[in-house]
Amino acid sequence: MTKIAAIIGGGVIGGGWAARFLLMGWDVQVFDPDPEAERKISEVLANARRSLPGLSDVAMPAEGKLTFHAEIKDAVAGTSWIQESVPERLEIKHKVYAGLQEHAPASAIIGSSTSGFKPSELQEGMANPGQIVVTHPFNPVYLLPLAELVTTEANPAEVVDGAKEILTSIGMHPLHLKKEIDAHIADRFLEAVWREALWLVKDGIATTEEIDDAIRYGFGLRWGQMGLFETYRIAGGEAGMKHFIAQFGPCLQWPWTKLMDVPELTDELINMIADQSDAQSGHHSIRELERIRDNNLVGMMRALKAQDYGAGALLNAQDKRMAQPIDMSGLITTVSRVVPLDWTDYNGHMNEARYLQAFGDATDKFMELIGCDAEYISSGGSYFTAETHIRHLDEAHAGAQIEVRTRCLLGEGKKMHLWHEMYEGDRLLATGEHMLIHVSLETRRASEPAVHIAATLGRIAEGHATLPMPEGVGKAVGKK
Repeated sequence: MTKIAAIIGGGVIGGGWAARFLLMGWDVQVFDPDPEAERKISEVLANARRSLPGLSDVAMPAEGKLTFHAEIKDAVAGTSWIQESVPERLEIKHKVYAGLQEHAPASAIIGSSTSGFKPSELQEGMANPGQIVVTHPFNPVYLLPLAELVTTEANPAEVVDGAKEILTSIGMHPLHLKKEIDAHIADRFLEAVWREALWLVKDGIATTEEIDDAIRYGFGLRWGQMGLFETYRIAGGEAGMKHFIAQFGPCLQWPWTKLMDVPELTDELINMIADQSDAQSGHHSIRELERIRDNNLVGMMRALKAQDYGAGALLNAQDKRMAQPIDMSGLITTVSRVVPLDWTDYNGHMNEARYLQAFGDATDKFMELIGCDAEYISSGGSYFTAETHIRHLDEAHAGAQIEVRTRCLLGEGKKMHLWHEMYEGDRLLATGEHMLIHVSLETRRASEPAVHIAATLGRIAEGHATLPMPEGVGKAVGKK
């Protein structure tokens, strides 16, 4: 049966909701009087199509159908979920809800994207208050999974359970707040940090960039994968959360912040926090938590590194500082690195795809050495790999120091034939044989390389021709 969601208000948040529902297989019906709504949502949807499917390792459902409607009654027809994302003015929301409840199916759940209003305020004066809940997301809605689900006693159990089920089905994490409060949970954290940041700027302590650096290079990375309390549990060491509070709790009374209204750290509160922390993380030892944290941080920072952004840009800059001069007199060491944590698989050794990545990195370095660098590629010439053969001869594990030594078997005309050998110390782990063809990036067809590249490649190939032919060159799969 077709699942239908209505999006009421197609701004940044509403567009994000539309994209998530659509890409999760729902038909989406939009109501927004803005004449630019269709363009804006289409642009958000284009970004979602580009990014969201990359989070999944299985096929996504067939994308739903997107339609725009001039009347609320048409937008809500046949829906089981209605997401309201209109401006943060209570009188506007009440007017919208009255229209929704007049025309929508009584069984449809109405979720509000409000970041501040309590559900009881939204439900006040409505014909069917139990139909309305808060489902507060974070931008971009199509990527970030958190939805703060806030309910009241007016919401029947079937509405609460239905909301959790639908949000979970579209890949979100419904964080159910059973006790309402202004601004819910997450925005209260954000506002506290925001207030402190404004004071730091006003008092000339830090610039906006320095504040952002403090977050993105430090605690923001830790919070991104462990949150607040689990991070502080590790800071308490083997003695745990009680030790952390005993050590740092008194600091809350010091004039470090403009926000000085903090609860008294009574034994009752300390025990409550410690017990909840034990329930949350007590099944892991501190050393296990540290390894989980480190694995996550490596994965996150390597993702940032691929984008050359935030902490990843720092890592790339450090790599350049640590790079050693390359000896071109014999076999060329094109890769020298440690196998990172995220390169291993379920067998506990380096994933086969990472062998190809290492050899691909070796090829890229060799191309750079012969002059086929970023500047040359931007001018319209490059090498494309036409054929690859990898032999996996031994295991490599996380932390292993590997080295790839490269030989040019052929470098003439449009062809470049490379041979890579991967070592850990003196132990040969794998070989990679690669045939590449020089191409014009304008025509995407084979072309002659520039004179200076052809000359450099020819000299290297000529020098390598004096070396003994390596074992395994030209072998087919499965044949010795």
